[in-house]
Amino acid sequence: MPPKPDDKKLTWHHVADPAQLPEGRVISVTAGRKTLALVHFDGQYSAMDNRCPHQGGPLGEGSIEKGIDDKCWLRCPWHGWDFDPLTGKPPGGHEDSGQEMFPVDVRKEGIYVGLPPEPEHVRTSTDVVTETMVNWGLKRVFGMVGHSNLGLADAFRRRQEEGNLSYVGIRHEGAASFAASGYAKLTGKPAACMSIAGPGATNLMTGLWDAKVDRAPIVACTGQVQVQVFSPFAFQDIDLHSAFAPVGNFNQLVLHATNYAETASLAMKSAIVDRDVSVLIFPDDAQTLPAPDKKAGTPIGRLSDTRMAPPDDVVATAAGQIFNAKRPLIIAGYGARDSMNSVTKLAEDLKCPVVTTFKAKGQIPDTHPNAGGVLGRSGTPIASWFMNECDLIIAIGASFSHHTGIEPSKPIVQIDFDRMHLGKGHGVTVPVWGEIGETLSLLNNKQPKNIQNTDQTPEIAERWAIWRREKERRLMDDRGNGINAASLFAAMTKVVPGNAVMPVDVGNNTYSFGRYFEPCGQRILMSGYLGSIGFGFPAAMGAWAATQDFDEYQGRKVVSISGDGGFGQYAMEFTTAVQYQMDITHILMNNCELGKISKEQRSGEWPVWQTNLTNPNFSEFAQNCGGLGIRVTDKSELESAIKKAIGHKGPALVEVMTDAELV
Repeated sequence: MPPKPDDKKLTWHHVADPAQLPEGRVISVTAGRKTLALVHFDGQYSAMDNRCPHQGGPLGEGSIEKGIDDKCWLRCPWHGWDFDPLTGKPPGGHEDSGQEMFPVDVRKEGIYVGLPPEPEHVRTSTDVVTETMVNWGLKRVFGMVGHSNLGLADAFRRRQEEGNLSYVGIRHEGAASFAASGYAKLTGKPAACMSIAGPGATNLMTGLWDAKVDRAPIVACTGQVQVQVFSPFAFQDIDLHSAFAPVGNFNQLVLHATNYAETASLAMKSAIVDRDVSVLIFPDDAQTLPAPDKKAGTPIGRLSDTRMAPPDDVVATAAGQIFNAKRPLIIAGYGARDSMNSVTKLAEDLKCPVVTTFKAKGQIPDTHPNAGGVLGRSGTPIASWFMNECDLIIAIGASFSHHTGIEPSKPIVQIDFDRMHLGKGHGVTVPVWGEIGETLSLLNNKQPKNIQNTDQTPEIAERWAIWRREKERRLMDDRGNGINAASLFAAMTKVVPGNAVMPVDVGNNTYSFGRYFEPCGQRILMSGYLGSIGFGFPAAMGAWAATQDFDEYQGRKVVSISGDGGFGQYAMEFTTAVQYQMDITHILMNNCELGKISKEQRSGEWPVWQTNLTNPNFSEFAQNCGGLGIRVTDKSELESAIKKAIGHKGPALVEVMTDAELV
């Protein structure tokens, strides 16, 4: 029986107006956090639990139909289970079965339903998991709430209401994993991404692979169908454990008998220590298992100091090569990003250039007297000139990508904390395994008082002057088909704040950025080894989230870059940025073409085919989404437009109409 209408413990909720519910109809309504089926039948109103006990079908979406016994029944829309529309009893009228009922009071101001006080929350399996993740440092979740992750989502909701993490609801799960990847690449700390079973989980894959190959820590949390319906033919059921096996360094189902705290601890530890992807898969019926007495896991006593030094004899051999070279060259890779002060000091002592891999662009400002720009396909002639002229390469935290083009015939001292990267692809003269900062400190102790090598700093300045004159000439290029890339990145070099975080997409926009933009302290993020188009804007959302979560990034502007092809992949995430008022400025190079692919077709002597794009006016699109949109068609407008967008508090998009050939 439902509680009596005069029960003083009830809380009454206005759920509908009489006009919304004609005679003989049922609708779904919400009272507090409870969803109910509200019925108007035979001149009376009733309210019952909306969830059918069979498979959770929504009774409020059902209908009242006459059965073969001439009695009217409320029929579940999913599988046809019947209930008395006024009592909630099933056929047969068993007193101990049927739907939970709630009192209804029809007042002049509307229809009210009385609910008893909500029972105290019983801690669940996913509470233990999410509490453990928070204890290990999780601060941010990007995801999409859906039918097979509701228990998990509610656990994340509780952690957010406690003030222990923040959640961003995205429009596509691929954007969630890219955002988590961008967050992790910037901070070195894991973010989580969440999806439902089946297609939601598979949509995460690209961003997870991006994080994996670039060694960024991520924890993917996916829903799954109920254990009882695991099979090849169940709705949205695929073998997620097998599907995630190649990408998940840690990959586990969270089941009824799982040790929730330990599994979550191992997932977080694997992501943090191995800088890799962890995957936790939650069957629907394992997400709300009572776990009132289970303690959450913590990292106390489970993480060690990361400093690691090479043996003395290896340091001595490396020092002999480095300090006896006449024209050494330092190549700093992404792995050196946390030790750039030591790298720069070594370059200053050696009076030699520091060039970077493309993924490490910006780790030393181009304004520094020892900076030589980016080496490789996306680089400058300065860097390649010094590599040709050097007599020793000192590769620090660089993984020897073929895009970088490090000359293997040169003597090479390579320093890395990952043994698999040492001598990658070919042998090196002295491979040094050690944490980079620790190793450079030991090398500094071996440095002689007087280093007898060539002072290359005047040559660095000379090569920059030559390249900057060439860039000035390219500013004049104009075929009448749009703005040239050199002009855009010259303007960005002038106006983008020196402390900005700059996620960059894939395509001609990336090559032009590498070649023309001169960083002066900005932190640059990219899809390095995967090279995935579409990375730029979702990664910007992740970077913005990091500026909210960590004091060291607070106040840093996020300025992202993409072509029209890349932005189009996740364009609707601009509405996500608007919803959360993300302070992001996005620079969109629009040439209505997959320009890099057209270029590759021409260089391979193929005809240009299927690379043209039909685009909207993206600046108007941004405004329709609720952000700031500016379209630039003349290079004289670039600086003022970018300044205005950067000054805007919230999402802004600058659409620059560019020439696909002038990159």
